[in-house]
Amino acid sequence: MPLNTTAAPPFLAVLVRGLLAGLIAGLLAGAFAYVAGEPHVEAAIAIEEAATHVEPAAGAHDHEDALVSRTGQRGGLFLATGLFGAAMGGLLATAYVLLSRRRRDDDGRSGLLLAGAALLGAVIVPFLKYPANPPAVGDPATIDQRTVTYLLMVVLGLVAVWAGSLGYRSVGAQAPTWQRAAAAVGGFVLVTAVSYVVMPSFQEVPADFPATLLWDFRLASLGTQVVLWTGIGLLFAALMHHERRRRAATALPST
Repeated sequence: MPLNTTAAPPFLAVLVRGLLAGLIAGLLAGAFAYVAGEPHVEAAIAIEEAATHVEPAAGAHDHEDALVSRTGQRGGLFLATGLFGAAMGGLLATAYVLLSRRRRDDDGRSGLLLAGAALLGAVIVPFLKYPANPPAVGDPATIDQRTVTYLLMVVLGLVAVWAGSLGYRSVGAQAPTWQRAAAAVGGFVLVTAVSYVVMPSFQEVPADFPATLLWDFRLASLGTQVVLWTGIGLLFAALMHHERRRRAATALPST
């Protein structure tokens, strides 16, 4: 009886590779954020501090020593992105295991597809509705509401990706590729459009805040997430491909 050389690896092996891919990708994302984002954060903080000096009675920040210095915050950036990346890698590995139960011959490409879906649904869709804002932008009184609505938008973004996937499969395997692609795009766009209309908007950017600085910061924030999820997808796919080949070679009968 021939050996099954394409048997799926155990969950723990997949999870370890997902955590490793996420950790490395998180550190790479942290490096990108440090280089591309930190200068804009510094510029925004300078604007905030200048406004505080001009209007000390407006309820702005007190000039007490921060609990964490800017140097500590920069170092913590890598810790935060590394831990977040590891957590996302673990979630992706779990989803990969659930998906691979139906695709025994997969060598990691599903992981790359899952990372792309997460980037689209959990990052790009919310970003287009609620782009990131630098320090000095946003009303502290609405921070709880903005946090809840953003998290809800993440969920809706993932639902939109699921709707696109459902539309792709619902057309039928015998349908032309363009019809399946059109159904996928239609399902995704429909859910996304409804979500954008239903969810509230927040217009809290001061009129005198530099537009160039605002968009440079937002693009750096988006770029950090792109680096993170692209790194997770590519690294995880490579690690799983190597694991599949190693297990297949080990399973071959010796001659």
